[in-house]
Amino acid sequence: MTEQQPSAPARAESGHSAGGVEHVTEPHHDQFVVVGNHLAQHSELSLTAIGLAVHIQSLPARTPIGIKTLTAKFPEGEMRIAAALRELEAHGYLARTKERLQSGRVVTRTISYNKPGLAVVRAVAEPAPRSAQPSVQVAPAAPRTAIDVLAGLRVHDSRLLLSERDVRRLAPAVSAWLERGVPPTAVQRTLTNGLPGDPIRNPAALLAHRLAALLPPALPAPERPPTPVRPDPLQTCDGCERAFRAARPGRCRACRPVDAAA
Repeated sequence: MTEQQPSAPARAESGHSAGGVEHVTEPHHDQFVVVGNHLAQHSELSLTAIGLAVHIQSLPARTPIGIKTLTAKFPEGEMRIAAALRELEAHGYLARTKERLQSGRVVTRTISYNKPGLAVVRAVAEPAPRSAQPSVQVAPAAPRTAIDVLAGLRVHDSRLLLSERDVRRLAPAVSAWLERGVPPTAVQRTLTNGLPGDPIRNPAALLAHRLAALLPPALPAPERPPTPVRPDPLQTCDGCERAFRAARPGRCRACRPVDAAA
């Protein structure tokens, strides 16, 4: 009886193992965006968050990316898109801050980072957008201030040494304090005062708790000055042709008694 040998694993005609992905790569000369593998292969982000980050990075600056705008464009609902935005914010791919315009209207600035990290944060002298829609921006000075506050905590207490990843994750929470008018020195003082005497095993968790639990309320909106009352326009009296102020043409006060007597 002939002994049967186990069959060898199947192989594709090209000589590679069967199964798995194969790429057909064509070069792009226009209409493309470069995405790092740190995002495309991120092990802690959901696929929704990764796809949303790629979409945001492909948009021109100042393109509105509010939740309702994205919901109208994609099949995901508001809850999934809002959750994906929070994921990207927690991992340093987005930073969202609220700013009050001179008109009193509050707008959201969204900063998109294609490569999160301390080295890519730059301050730019760029005015706040005057549109009521959230938009994509380059990094202003506020996110860098939040990172500087967190990175400098170890100077006050060596137990508060944070990794670069923890700094990126906590920066939006510090930015929330700065948006509410708290000076950086006050944020630093709040985070370093009254620390436990024992070794701090997880300084990032301790700081995250303090930033959330001690967040101060927002400052009240400034009162708008009363709208000045405009005086009535100048009119020419039909009787004496003198100038007087009134809502409608007619006669001045001096000529009205004469008309009444007549």
